[in-house]
Amino acid sequence: MILPDDIEAIRQEPDPIRQAQRAATLQAVYQQHSTELGRLRRAGMERAHLEKGMSYTEVAKALGITKGRVTQLRSSAPPAARALFGIGPVTVVLPVRYQVIDRERPLLASEDVAAGDLAKQLLESFGFATRTAQIGPDDTDLPDGDLFVICGPKSSPAVARLLDTDPRLTISYDDEGWFVENRETQDRHRSPSDTDNISADIAYVARRSDGARTITHVAGLHAIGSLGAVEYLTARATELYCATAGNDFSLLVESQHDGLTITSAAPLGDPLRWDV
Repeated sequence: MILPDDIEAIRQEPDPIRQAQRAATLQAVYQQHSTELGRLRRAGMERAHLEKGMSYTEVAKALGITKGRVTQLRSSAPPAARALFGIGPVTVVLPVRYQVIDRERPLLASEDVAAGDLAKQLLESFGFATRTAQIGPDDTDLPDGDLFVICGPKSSPAVARLLDTDPRLTISYDDEGWFVENRETQDRHRSPSDTDNISADIAYVARRSDGARTITHVAGLHAIGSLGAVEYLTARATELYCATAGNDFSLLVESQHDGLTITSAAPLGDPLRWDV
């Protein structure tokens, strides 16, 4: 048997602790690939039923398995909307902020922590393994792999560069504060908490393919807006996946809140697909 190069490299690792660490990391990746293959297997069976008009009994016969096994695979595999977030593992990226009086003391906003926890719950419900990373104002690169980034351009130059690749929406700043702008129409959307002094915010949401990986990006004009956007994704991931047909897109989400409790979250218009 010929082993893949990455497994053979781990087998030859001279340091035992490093060998165990590398093996655990690769095992997590392989498990995620296995989960994604289960989703694709289910998708193939359902496509055969819908596109070819095959009964599930015929699908089972074609695959050389029982109809009961087909039923089991369809019920246990992750849903199609899992593809919104990549293959996995997924790293949830949160911004580190600094106190004005003490730049050496990093802080995580409570809203960002809550949004990160909710994002991990959402991802894990789709069968993803998750981990958390932090990004600060001096970081110029994002972590490797599939990402769920909860951060605006003010907090990180790496995130600002990521935003620059969006052909539909951008986040900018003027004398009146931060706003999301439609690149085509130049329409500007500001936070209701700034313009109307109400407990509401607007968030930018995007899903993009970046080579072999997928990046989900959420950025509220205020930190609470990010939590509202993740609440929306949690409730409407399947609907959003169907609306975008699995393509890259960006979207505005407006949410209302009472403290850290999101009381409503809804899109402002349709998702803006990048392929049209």
